[in-house]
Amino acid sequence: MQNRVVVTGMGVVSPNAIGLADFTQALREGRSGIRFIPRLEELKFACQIGGIPRNFDEVCGDYFNNHRQQSFLSETIRYAAAASVDAWKDAGLAVPGDEDPPDWDSGTVFGCGISDMEVIATEVVPTVNAGKVRRLGTRVVERVMGSGTSARIGGLLGLGNQVTSNSSACSTGSEAVVEAVRKIRSGLAKRMVAGGAEGASPYTWSGFDSMRVLARKFNETPEKGSRPMSATANGFVPGAGAAAMLLEDLDTALDRGARIYAEVTGVMANSGGHRNGGSMTAPNPEGVQRCIRGAMADAGIDTEEIDAINGHLTATFADPHEVKNWAAALEVQPDQLPWINSTKSMIGHCLGAAGAIETVAAVLELEQEFLHPSINCEDLHPELEAFADRVVREYKQAPAVKTMAKACFGFGDVNSCLILRKWEGQ
Repeated sequence: MQNRVVVTGMGVVSPNAIGLADFTQALREGRSGIRFIPRLEELKFACQIGGIPRNFDEVCGDYFNNHRQQSFLSETIRYAAAASVDAWKDAGLAVPGDEDPPDWDSGTVFGCGISDMEVIATEVVPTVNAGKVRRLGTRVVERVMGSGTSARIGGLLGLGNQVTSNSSACSTGSEAVVEAVRKIRSGLAKRMVAGGAEGASPYTWSGFDSMRVLARKFNETPEKGSRPMSATANGFVPGAGAAAMLLEDLDTALDRGARIYAEVTGVMANSGGHRNGGSMTAPNPEGVQRCIRGAMADAGIDTEEIDAINGHLTATFADPHEVKNWAAALEVQPDQLPWINSTKSMIGHCLGAAGAIETVAAVLELEQEFLHPSINCEDLHPELEAFADRVVREYKQAPAVKTMAKACFGFGDVNSCLILRKWEGQ
């Protein structure tokens, strides 16, 4: 028999809020974190807006022993570390001291979409090209390596179980949860920190701008730029940040009297194999539908038990296809689709952090019995008119919502889906 897995702690560094309390309020208000970014204008980007956590440097020092320690870290790693320490503390666990032994029962799966391009572009490449390799110092590798997020988290929290990073484009954050859940279910760990992070850099965002998949018509009105499911959406808004969840074996959580937010009852990850319309940049519809159905089968639930969906919904041409894939996977008519919303409408697309931040949003919605609005889709896409009554466009009290599905679909034709259940006791 598999161990059950619950969420006992969360932390978030988001474009529209830092910390759970403010993030919850931002979701309720439909508060946008999208701003005009002068640096993007200087670099002649077509898209000059983005979602970057505000005033993060003011609170960053609270998570590290001294300023010198945090100065060695890239922005991606700092976001990840802050969110993870908050999740650990939120779960009622004490951050260990340097002399404490490793916690052999606890580990982390914490990813990022793209390694820290800002450090590579502004420090590594110019220094190497100038023939001054020795000036890079001894800490540059840990700042840019793909596993820099998990390695730093492992050190801060003294994690002695598996410490690893995943990277699956936009699916990274939710896929980390999938892998962590499987680890705990099998009895190989009692608790895992799972999440994703992404730094803010024009060097990361430039490729998407050159592909013309970023929003470029809302530079004068940034808060209106992220428009999932809208007829006037013309691309996603790039974002940055991190989120972490402390996932725990149910028996362990109950034994220590932990507060439980929700249970992760179903997980699934797959690929469409770049077939049937799937490619590096588009999902195979069959792969998407199989992923959703696989998570439901893993949870042991039927379609009618899903009350709401936190979609991937990026504000691109893919949005109508995604909603139709949900309906096909659940085998429902448009007017029977569960409630559906998009956290990206407020924070943009945070790439490797997206799935993690949005899963935290979904858990908060379940635990506090509300559905946040998808802002900026008052002009619903014509292909979605049949679903109009199921799109959450205004804040909604939702005590009847007990089970939510959260999915992410990433570049490379990769998919992940979670089934989350409100905790109401065993």
